[in-house]
Amino acid sequence: MRDLLLIALYAFLGAAAAGLLGAVALRALRRRSVAVSLAVVAAVAVSAMLAGTLAVAWAMFLSPHDLSVVTTVVAMAAAVSLGTTLLLGRQVVRRCRELVVAARGFGEDGAFLAPAVPAPAELAALSRELALSSERLAASRARERALETSRRELVAWISHDLRTPLAGLRAMSEALEDGVVDDPARYHRQMRAEVDRLNSMVTDLFELSRIHAGALSLSPTRVSLYDLVGDALAGTDALAREHGVRLAGGGVAPLPVHVDGKEMTRVLSNLLVNAIRHTPADGTVAIAAERRADTVVLSVTDACGGIPEEDLPRVFDTGWRGSQARTPPSGAGLGLAIVRGIVEAHSGHAAVHNVPDGCRFELTLPAPG
Repeated sequence: MRDLLLIALYAFLGAAAAGLLGAVALRALRRRSVAVSLAVVAAVAVSAMLAGTLAVAWAMFLSPHDLSVVTTVVAMAAAVSLGTTLLLGRQVVRRCRELVVAARGFGEDGAFLAPAVPAPAELAALSRELALSSERLAASRARERALETSRRELVAWISHDLRTPLAGLRAMSEALEDGVVDDPARYHRQMRAEVDRLNSMVTDLFELSRIHAGALSLSPTRVSLYDLVGDALAGTDALAREHGVRLAGGGVAPLPVHVDGKEMTRVLSNLLVNAIRHTPADGTVAIAAERRADTVVLSVTDACGGIPEEDLPRVFDTGWRGSQARTPPSGAGLGLAIVRGIVEAHSGHAAVHNVPDGCRFELTLPAPG
């Protein structure tokens, strides 16, 4: 037993000395190629085995012939191990260089094309992550381009919509100033209407800027959808009568929701106004609510004749107006963008799809626990 412990001690001391030298070498070469590091690791393993074997052989006082035989065998094993390690290192380095080339193309072209040659698991995982990052960046760039397009359209439309009432106000004020107006009261009423229109546009722009900046402050409380819908219907009843449109809200159940009552009333009013303006006379705008699993779905259905399928994904975009048939006479395409922003701020989702003779806007809100 004592001899076995001595042999183990001699072997450990020899291997530990080789291991320490290898650690120093790895630290000194840590910035070099991975092939060099692999060669050092293999050399440390072989040197540790050789040092331990020789230490034990010397301690056992082997004959010179036996000692040379042991040394030769260990040296051959070391040579084969180092050769195999260098070959493996070259393959790993080649795969790394291929990945570097692909990553360089990713930085220059914005698209990552993974190397087709099989690579070690770690490099393959890195390649997959780069490919996923490339896909996410491509999607982000597409969203950014869409947002930029919406911004340009919004600026163009807002400029047009502001220019029209401002020109009218200037013409009417000049006419009043020159005293060439037969009915000043009528001009005053028209000027008031134009000012109200401008004020509505500025209010929408301010609301949308708060939504985009994440500064929309909500004060959610537990309210009934029946009450929210009742308030929205009461606020749009006069507009519906003016357009000869019937409002139907009998399908709204008294479902509870946890929302900001003021902001959600604005959402419903925007949807109802939009539906009324695009529904022909004698048409019907229906609002309903139902419980689906752990959500509450509120829908507004109009008789606008439907929205082209290619326009459906853009309905809630900032500044979108679509065809002339759906362009409101006094809007800037902000109402539906505000609807989506407020609903998403409530952790909900806004969607639209066509139905026979019209379209249906659906607001999905989480049901209170």
